[in-house]
Formats: sequence, structure tokens, C-alpha cells
Amino acid sequence: MRYKDPYGLNVDLEYKEANDIQKAKHVLGIPIYKNNYIMTHHKIRGIEFPGGKVEQNETNKEAIVRELYEETGAIPKEVTFIASYTVHDEKPFDKDVYFIKVDSMEVKSEYFETYGPIIVQNIDDVPEQKKSFLLKDKAILKCVERVYKLGFLQ
Repeated sequence: MRYKDPYGLNVDLEYKEANDIQKAKHVLGIPIYKNNYIMTHHKIRGIEFPGGKVEQNETNKEAIVRELYEETGAIPKEVTFIASYTVHDEKPFDKDVYFIKVDSMEVKSEYFETYGPIIVQNIDDVPEQKKSFLLKDKAILKCVERVYKLGFLQ
């Protein structure tokens, strides 16, 4: 599926199967804990789903587990690859998207680039003025729909 983002850039979103190749340089998680979304409050961008860059010698799955913990203190029980998208900028970039079933959460003294976890039942529970531009991105919202369609969230 191709669409234009709010900046007029082409974005290609492709739904994936759990065993498909994961090769993007960025990752994003849609974590669920006790039937609620776990988000993070990024210090600059606002409230969004956790994610970040894949580090050298790290698989994409390892990257999303690390980013999830760094930004929220969440410990996953299950991580499932569900989609990938490409933003066609001057320097195009890819992002792999994962559904994450969270087993438990730890309170941390440092959450790196964020103020820590935000737990909400619905994305609409996040005030519009506090949402990161990423939480308004069509690719991410379509991935949230996919989480429902795959039966990960009731």
C-alpha cells in the first residue's frame, strides 16, 4: 500500500508474516500489557510507541526488545513481526514493526530519551496535543489495525 505522509513523502507499507525477512535499520513496537497499549513519552516528540535504530551486530528483534526495555521498562513475553514500511525521503529509510505481548514491567531510574511509559486503553486516550507525529502516521495506525485483525488485541 502506498500513500503520502503529512510531509508529502511517499510511504510504502507492506504487511508481513512472522517468519519474513527483517532487514530495516529502524524498528517500532506495538506493545500490549494487560490489554492496554504501552507507549513512551519521548522528551522531544511527545507520546508514541517505542522504537529506534538497530545497532551493529544486533538483530531487528533484539533491537525492538532492547528499545522497549530502555524506553518503558517492559519485558516481552512474545514478539511478532507484522509489517515493514519505507519512507521515500532524500535518504529513504525502512522500519520493521512488531506486535509485542508484554509479560511484566520494571520501574527504572532512567528511560534514556523518554520520560518513561504511558499506558492507555486506546490511542484516542492520548490528548491530541501530546501525540508525537509518529502516533498520527498512517503506516503506524494501519499496523495498529493489523494487531486487531491478527487477533492480538481483543
